Amino acid sequence: MKVLSVNISEPQTIIINGKSEQTGYFKKPVDAICLGKTDVKNDSVIDREHHGGEDKACYLFGYNHYKFWKELYPNAEYDFGMFGENITIEHLDESTLKIGDTFQLGEAVIQITQPRQPCYKMGVKFNDQKVVNSFRLAHTPGIYVRVLKEGNVVENDEMYLMDSYENAPTVLEVYRIIYNKKPSENELEKIITNTHIAEQLKHYLKKKFNL
Repeated sequence: MKVLSVNISEPQTIIINGKSEQTGYFKKPVDAICLGKTDVKNDSVIDREHHGGEDKACYLFGYNHYKFWKELYPNAEYDFGMFGENITIEHLDESTLKIGDTFQLGEAVIQITQPRQPCYKMGVKFNDQKVVNSFRLAHTPGIYVRVLKEGNVVENDEMYLMDSYENAPTVLEVYRIIYNKKPSENELEKIITNTHIAEQLKHYLKKKFNL
């Protein structure tokens, strides 16, 4: 899995329902990024409640998914970082990637913690809030990771699998559970008991399903 682009952002002001707010969603390609324990260094992370932190230190999205979105929203202007990702990977398959999968990526070591849930800022980027629901229904969430070892990542670096857990849920399984109104007890148990999944997401699921 090759890195096609590394992306960070400056704070930008957007208007939502007549009110202005700042966001770090609008990523642009740069020469190199440094993955830190709680965020990508020099990147803008405005909403620390929902972004950044040890379990969401960096967001990766697959360029293989771009084709689907270009066909669905052909009038949007596409560039690397379109989905707010820090790292655009040539190919990601969320149906096979598992929570806890650990990779060497450039100088860094990363571990998958959860899929990404879209928000209204994606609608601002696409100039169409319907894209948020479209993203929820698609199977292309990308991955959040924790950084086990800090380090630089540049274009053309490769992701090398170091460790995987046989019985761990896939990223796509977790993503479907997030939006499932009545998941099975076995499905929930598999996710809630996973030791590598993001704590915030685990807490959210426990509260949602009264566990």
